[in-house]
Amino acid sequence: MLKHIKNDLPASIVVFFVALPLCLGIALASGAPLFSGLIAGIIGGIIVGSLSGSSIGVSGPAAGLAAIVSAAIISLEGFETFLLAVVLAGAIQIGFGLLRFGIIAYYFPSSVIKGMLTGIGIIIILKEIPHFFGYDKDAIGDFAYNQVDGQTTFSELGNMLDYISPGATLIAVISLAILILWDRVLTKKSNIFKLIQGPLVAVVLGIIFFSFTLGTDMEISKEHLVQIPVPESFDSFLGQFTFPNWSAITSSGIWVTAFTIALVASLETLLCVEATDKLDPEKRVTPTNRELLAQGAGNMVSGLIGGLPITQVIVRSSTNIQSGGKTKLSAIIHGFFLILAVIAIPTLMNKIPLSVLAAVLLVVGYKLAKPALFVKMYNLGWKQFVPFVVTVLGIVFLDLLKGIGLGLAVGIVVILIKSYQNSHFLNIEDKSNGKRKIKMTLAEEVTFFNKGAILKELDALEENSYLELDVRNTRYLDNDIIEILEDFQEKAKNRNITINLISTRGTVENPESYIEFFKLKPNS
Repeated sequence: MLKHIKNDLPASIVVFFVALPLCLGIALASGAPLFSGLIAGIIGGIIVGSLSGSSIGVSGPAAGLAAIVSAAIISLEGFETFLLAVVLAGAIQIGFGLLRFGIIAYYFPSSVIKGMLTGIGIIIILKEIPHFFGYDKDAIGDFAYNQVDGQTTFSELGNMLDYISPGATLIAVISLAILILWDRVLTKKSNIFKLIQGPLVAVVLGIIFFSFTLGTDMEISKEHLVQIPVPESFDSFLGQFTFPNWSAITSSGIWVTAFTIALVASLETLLCVEATDKLDPEKRVTPTNRELLAQGAGNMVSGLIGGLPITQVIVRSSTNIQSGGKTKLSAIIHGFFLILAVIAIPTLMNKIPLSVLAAVLLVVGYKLAKPALFVKMYNLGWKQFVPFVVTVLGIVFLDLLKGIGLGLAVGIVVILIKSYQNSHFLNIEDKSNGKRKIKMTLAEEVTFFNKGAILKELDALEENSYLELDVRNTRYLDNDIIEILEDFQEKAKNRNITINLISTRGTVENPESYIEFFKLKPNS
């Protein structure tokens, strides 16, 4: 990992600045102590980051669990009792990993995963606009349509107009301009601008702006700043840690809550893993069962010392990718930065305007929800576009899991309509002439249901193999399968695997692009 430190260190700084307000905001939205969110962020970075097999995924407290956490703290009559449920949830997740439940990740359609990324991008933009203008009534990290402050995502935008803060808005505009200039121009001019990330410059400028405008009309008030708990002494710092109430372990309510947290956290993690792998420029595949084991261990540790439940989270993971992170080292380092912020420099961190961090998140959101993606999905045909749009709308107007559920339901209906028989493929091995030659014939109908099996077969190919891929009888080839072949190209080159594609259009050896070869169009 250390050979990529020049990429991972700058990326970890950006992830830290994104994670800091999210950890605090999710804790606030969950009705939990603010320190519990920071604990979860630290454990997610260091413990889960170290154990995970994901190269670019980042874990921490999840906005999707905020409603469950809030309800559980009330129903279990105390935060200490809730922490016991978190510990037990971690143990259940470890059981999920040992039972190899991670395979579920392979059965989400590509259109739904892309809809999830786009929907999260849109919700980030909508949620951060009020913070950008200095209206911080709703906590950063509350991504639900119905907010904890009684407003909705869109009513909050209307209320914002009456409470615009001039100082917060000015530094947010300046920060956004810096971020765009850094991303579009400066990083292409010199490597120094890749090493020193734009968000770091924006945050430093925000601290300077706050310090120099104290007592003026442009002063940024305390409620518009990051608010890390500042202990008065070492004893008061230790007093922020909370421990589980083990006497409640025999309560049935504890086990119901633990199983609910384990199930939802595992599902969110697997969805994020699938999405993050798609965003990864190097197209690495995360071992999902190992991820469940890592998340389970992280949740057990987090619950034992007073932290919120942990999942892999797409906002921090996508920020890591966009900032050039290459290995898990960036996730681990960001955890140590959170420790530094909590112990050594909380007062300095509390001078960061939330509007500056909102500007950073706006850029993250835009990169997840670029308008060009809607055009691309439309051109792929209604079988891809409809589940994509349903997922986006579900996430924006409901929440993450409900949006995913709606998109998945629509995707299954589409497949059932278009598929008249079960899809399968035949793998025949020919060892003649001393060379390992594999002939793979795809069936008449091949859908995303076959994604896991095909991934397994391709990953099992030995080095220096010769794969003959016959698609002459294939009438319907799902876009997910084509993306698998597209992503496998780089692996095939690294392992010296020759792919001979046989179709009704002719035979091509090692095609440059499977997407271009099949030319997916509406009604094709």
